[in-house]
Amino acid sequence: MSESLFLPVIADGEDKSSFLKNRIRKNYRYVRKWAKRTQTNCFRIYDRDIKEYPLAIDFYDGRFCVHYYASTKESDEPRQDLYDEAVGAICSIFNAKKEAIYWRTRIKREKIQQYEKKSESNEFFTVLEYGVKFKVNLLDYLDTGLFLDHRETRRLVASRAAQKRLLNLFAYTCSFSVHAAVAGAAFTKSVDMSNTYTDWGRDNFLLNSIPLKNNPIVREDCCKFLEEERGEKYDLIVIDPPTISRSKKMDRMFDIQEDYVYLISKSLALLSPQGTIFFSTNLRTFDFDEALFPKCAIQEISKKTIPIDFHNQKIHRCYQISFLDHAIVGKPELK
Repeated sequence: MSESLFLPVIADGEDKSSFLKNRIRKNYRYVRKWAKRTQTNCFRIYDRDIKEYPLAIDFYDGRFCVHYYASTKESDEPRQDLYDEAVGAICSIFNAKKEAIYWRTRIKREKIQQYEKKSESNEFFTVLEYGVKFKVNLLDYLDTGLFLDHRETRRLVASRAAQKRLLNLFAYTCSFSVHAAVAGAAFTKSVDMSNTYTDWGRDNFLLNSIPLKNNPIVREDCCKFLEEERGEKYDLIVIDPPTISRSKKMDRMFDIQEDYVYLISKSLALLSPQGTIFFSTNLRTFDFDEALFPKCAIQEISKKTIPIDFHNQKIHRCYQISFLDHAIVGKPELK
């Protein structure tokens, strides 16, 4: 598999004309050593490190996804000088072509369902994360098919998955499930209400030569699924929902701050006695009232799950939940 890993070697040096270029070069040289060791070719090489450059830049196997964080709702496009400097820096450092650079604008609009479609290019390609293959698309959707900030969360779940049964709620493209299956999970079930993403998830399983027989994917509203699932117990449950969802397929608007108690309570009914729930949210103002779950041991593990290439330590919040009688003592740290 190592021959499939493309991590360009770049020259050391300093360009006094561009702070952005110097920071990208420094970040990439640091992350590349880790990426080569871990068989990973998708990671962040710039994370809004410098105030004057409101960008995040992700490397995907020789392609680059540049996220522009607009300061106002009306500012859809980056300034021309910012665009030119970013493109110039990437092309110069990596000997890349402009066609390999994909721009996205992140605007503080009303929150909508994150699965919004933007284009119809069907330009898919495969990347590696800890040696596991995933299908991504840098053009057609607001998100690429793989949330890079949860790389270490996926690895943590996979490290517990051998011979276990996993339920993956709001599964998106099933990356948690695929990692668990590769790590030897006995059974996974992935639930998402999007036809596009459940099909994408199936492709991710097949990319890794994993049969779907013991890894079913269910297209359903997760809240409805939790109401209807009966007679099943899971050793690991992953809950990684959107902050807010207004999909027409749902009976009502979903809001994580209001609905997390319902999600966790219903999931606890499906959890095996010694099982663990991994709950995550990107809502920065999220308030977790642990007193609402008196029979549970709850630990925030956010710091353990932030990847080395993400400089924003508040990119997500992550919690580990288990029953008090079976709480894991001395939980292993990520290495």
